Amino acid sequence: MSLRGPAVLGPGSRGSLDEAGAEDREASALAAAGAALEDDEDDGRRRGLLRWDGFSAWLHCVCVVGFDLELGQAVEVIYPQHSKLTDKEKTNICYLSFPDSNSGCLGDTQFCFRFRQSSGRRVSLHCLLDQFDKDLPVYLKKDPAYFYGYVYFRQVRDKTLKRGYFQKSLVLISKLPYIHFFHTVLKQIAPEYFGKNEPYLEAACNDVDRWPAPVPGKTLHLPIMGVVMKVRIPTCHDKPGTTQMVQLTQQADTQISVILPTVHEVDLFRCFCPVFLHSQMLWELVLLGEPLVVMAPSPSESSETVLALVNCILPLKYFSDFRPYFTIHDSEFKEYTTRTQAPPSVILGVTNPFFAKTLQHWPHIIRIGDLKPPGEIPKQVKVKKLKNLKTLDSKPGVYTSYKPYLNRDEDIIKQLQKGVQQKRPSEAQSVILRRYFLELTQSFIIPLERYVASLMPLQKTISPWKSPPQLKQFLPEEFMKTLEKTGPQLTSRIKGDWIGLYRQFLKSPNFDGWFKTRRKEMTQKLEALHLEALCEEVRELCLGCK
Repeated sequence: MSLRGPAVLGPGSRGSLDEAGAEDREASALAAAGAALEDDEDDGRRRGLLRWDGFSAWLHCVCVVGFDLELGQAVEVIYPQHSKLTDKEKTNICYLSFPDSNSGCLGDTQFCFRFRQSSGRRVSLHCLLDQFDKDLPVYLKKDPAYFYGYVYFRQVRDKTLKRGYFQKSLVLISKLPYIHFFHTVLKQIAPEYFGKNEPYLEAACNDVDRWPAPVPGKTLHLPIMGVVMKVRIPTCHDKPGTTQMVQLTQQADTQISVILPTVHEVDLFRCFCPVFLHSQMLWELVLLGEPLVVMAPSPSESSETVLALVNCILPLKYFSDFRPYFTIHDSEFKEYTTRTQAPPSVILGVTNPFFAKTLQHWPHIIRIGDLKPPGEIPKQVKVKKLKNLKTLDSKPGVYTSYKPYLNRDEDIIKQLQKGVQQKRPSEAQSVILRRYFLELTQSFIIPLERYVASLMPLQKTISPWKSPPQLKQFLPEEFMKTLEKTGPQLTSRIKGDWIGLYRQFLKSPNFDGWFKTRRKEMTQKLEALHLEALCEEVRELCLGCK
């Protein structure tokens, strides 16, 4: 079996891998699947793992969703068969795995959704995931309350079927927010699966079960149906904004087919391209946890844009809910569309025209057209008043009455416009935009980090004869006073009402989540220092007794 040279697939890549030799790889994988099961179980026992433990570290299950003329969308296959999904979760997966009928998605479509885990289900936490979670950046940690669904949907004409179309989705359900990674996995297995069905799917799942655990910071080689992917999961110790590119080594990597430079990033510029004139305003809206709707023509555009918005405040985690693709059948539909209370802090991606009326009371709506392929630049949209948005057919634009706190940075706009004129690749534009957002977020968060660090008691106050000292209280006005000398003006050229932005941020879910995380980390540090002082005192007492 000979494999082609490695392909580096970034988040902007649209094409699939070379298909030469695909049938040979597939035949080899299927033929080896049965024998591999026994070898895999023996190998698992040697590693102290049970059957499917390796699979569970990456995926909860794999679902196949088809269309039944009598039942509508239905889950046809769940693999492994012992995987647990509640009826409510299955219903959500069914509706979220298909584009709305108005989307007109012919051919193959990939997108992502996120849904709430049923409250009635017993939470089972995989020990390996818990162990590695602490080494991940905060924005890549799994959320025990949510699942991600990664979809590969195919719709093609088929005269042999009553409906006239073949419609089916292969869906990976996981706790891990590794968007680019799982979309790449689906590109390898979904096209072949639609022709080969369950034996092929079973063989692919057996491959996943043999993968090493998703250890942050470690270069991983992951074989899947004859293709070997090389990836590295980021750690919390990586420098923000840098991609630890996995490199080829001459001897060990002769079988590598795909090198992934990222597991989670999306093509940022492609998503922001229609609205990059307003990217700084959108950054403020996301930072402040404002209710935001993305109205798009298809689930691909919807999910990519929502994920790009969530990513724009990295390394700060977006702590509110976000739904890359949301439908009228979603179990939270009534909760999120009610007019009896203010819209919640959530980012919704929608495609159904019904939402133009249902969500017209929301304060901020982004209406986008078809995202252009790399190299093609769509017309820039304008900021418009909400009353002008009547239907999903309304012209693309950012519909809001929001007045940004900060002055627009003209330098980044000129830089991106120059890149457009010079036909700079989308990947390079994304690097520029990602660095800009990173510097903006860091300029904003550094003064908060500095102030919160001052709430830590001095080490000399830690005594083995007393309880651990408490953190000082966060006092907003005291923090505001520090901004005059150590505010964002030290690191950012952008002018504007930074004080007003901070005041609004301190009321947001993002501040609440960020501060709770920092307080927990600092409390644990205090407890560790106290325990260290106690152990040192006991040691000295023992030496004194001798």
